[in-house]
Amino acid sequence: TATTQTDPKAATTTPATAARGTKPLGVNENPDMIGKRNINGGLIAKMSGSTEKEVRLGREAAAEVDRQAKFIEDPMITEYVNRVGQNIVLHSDAKVPFTIKVIDSDEVNAFALPGGFFYVNKGLLLAADNEAELAGVMAHEIAHVAARHAVENQTKASLLEYAALGASIFLGGIPGMIYQNTAGIGLLGIFMKFSRSAEEEADKLGVQYMYAAGYDPGAMATMFEKLEAKNKKKPGFISRAFASHPAPPDRRAAALALAARFPEHEEYVISSSEFQRVKARLLRLSNARASSSGAIQAGDDTGAPGRPTLKRRSPTPDDTTTTTPEGEQKPTEQQAPPKLKRNDGSTTKPPDKP
Repeated sequence: TATTQTDPKAATTTPATAARGTKPLGVNENPDMIGKRNINGGLIAKMSGSTEKEVRLGREAAAEVDRQAKFIEDPMITEYVNRVGQNIVLHSDAKVPFTIKVIDSDEVNAFALPGGFFYVNKGLLLAADNEAELAGVMAHEIAHVAARHAVENQTKASLLEYAALGASIFLGGIPGMIYQNTAGIGLLGIFMKFSRSAEEEADKLGVQYMYAAGYDPGAMATMFEKLEAKNKKKPGFISRAFASHPAPPDRRAAALALAARFPEHEEYVISSSEFQRVKARLLRLSNARASSSGAIQAGDDTGAPGRPTLKRRSPTPDDTTTTTPEGEQKPTEQQAPPKLKRNDGSTTKPPDKP
């Protein structure tokens, strides 16, 4: 069942000319320019070939993932994750369709291959405390595809191979051996390891995609901060392939500073009742597989979706919890809403009941 969210068009009705008192947004910083700009127009990217080549390379790598991974096939879970991801894709610069699958692994990981083949680990859903945090990681990965970072990596690797091949022809010996070794590097490794500049660009684009999709753009930085803190306390909490993604403090600060320059929306989507039901179902599914019966215990997986959790722009991406520097979630003090009374200008007592 779909969860009601803010109107997708509402996210772009206010021109993102930068909040008052800040410098104007550049083309690659402006959410209003999503889909109208040329992301990553550098020389290497231009040498990377057509979109068709990108999809072909991604499909080859995805076939390897599909052979090795075990997937969650529960439709309630897969349809929800797909819907969250496709909403972000709709508000991104990506020029390829996305196929999104959920891997049955407790490791915290998510990665998107060239051509839009996107994989989200079960562990990431369980680590997120709300939908905006999940959307933040997904937006970052979608940004890597939109900017063609993985294809750029593959082109760089090919150039190194050609250089090594030339050296082996003229010099022979060790250079030839180096070429033989580098030629065997797997596509997955090339597609999943990004430079710092690529990560910074994915941060910058990701917060724009979150903003355009109606989510609190600060949730991406908060989620990465939380994952980094948990991984320090429990090494291995994050997949080794994903370990470079949680942004260091300077990258998180830059992403938050950019988000602060966007015109404020009245409300941002933080979470939804469907997110909580999906997370609870994942936990029950995991517990059922660990038990002898293998049956999923009854739970509140059905029913009409409730209104999403919304809040006004604030530094904290969750209006019910606060993240400590150690990554712990602590409840914040909730104040009762003020009681409002209609002022009709009359001071007389209410009329008598009939």
